[in-house]
Amino acid sequence: MIKSMTGFGKGEYSDSKRNFTIEIKSVNHRYTDISVKMPRRYSFAEEIIKKLVKKTVKRGKVEISVMVENLTEDDLNINLNTAVAHQYVENLQALKEEFGLQDEITLSLLADMPDVIKAMPDIEDEEEIIRSISSALEIAIEKHDSMRKIEGEKLASDLKMRCELIRSYVKQIEKKAPDVGKLYAEKLNDRIHELIDNSVEVPEDRILLEAAIFADKANITEELVRLNSHIDQMETILDADKSEGKKLDFLVQEMNREANTIGSKANDIGITEVMLEIKSEVEKIREQVQNIE
Repeated sequence: MIKSMTGFGKGEYSDSKRNFTIEIKSVNHRYTDISVKMPRRYSFAEEIIKKLVKKTVKRGKVEISVMVENLTEDDLNINLNTAVAHQYVENLQALKEEFGLQDEITLSLLADMPDVIKAMPDIEDEEEIIRSISSALEIAIEKHDSMRKIEGEKLASDLKMRCELIRSYVKQIEKKAPDVGKLYAEKLNDRIHELIDNSVEVPEDRILLEAAIFADKANITEELVRLNSHIDQMETILDADKSEGKKLDFLVQEMNREANTIGSKANDIGITEVMLEIKSEVEKIREQVQNIE
């Protein structure tokens, strides 16, 4: 199944202490690039998050945002460091005696001193946090993947339509190609007689030889066969169970190569006009393929 690299998914999960909200956003990228934005205290879950996302994302630039809202006040511990407080009191008392100061060492003064009182996050139960994050993440992943599949179906439908259009253009060229040598021979004969004004008889076999040489150089049978083969392969990939954007990208390059070769070899205005239509469709396919996983 074809998947787009562009998608969005959001999942939420609440345990007894926190509400977890996870958002997944992705856009097209040549390789797999996954980044996670989350509170530092939960960074132990980052690699697990990436591992879960990689189960459904094979290519693309993915941004994952993890937001945590505390539901209770049990998430913080207030710690008193009495050893540090004793040192502050002793040093402040020494200053008073040294300079003859009368100021009192008050509770508010001591409490404002660095490291006397600290609000510390409660010790995390990492396994519980990972379970909660995973629950929210699974919801986000499912929605993200569903959106990419829907977009992928639209892309596949459009690409199949363009493949059929190119195939119809190829059939037009196949009908025109056999007449290229014959038309060249007629034009060559007319041109020669125009130049010499029928004053000299030109051997017909010589004209036919020149036409045969031209026809051989302008032969595009192999290119047409390969172009049809590329179209068949592309349709097979579009109907496959997995999304293979890299293979499609390679096929588009090959289709463009064959189109250029046909255009340069055919030396026929009618074929050239049809080939320009083919190149236009191949370019549209190339743009669409850039967003397929």
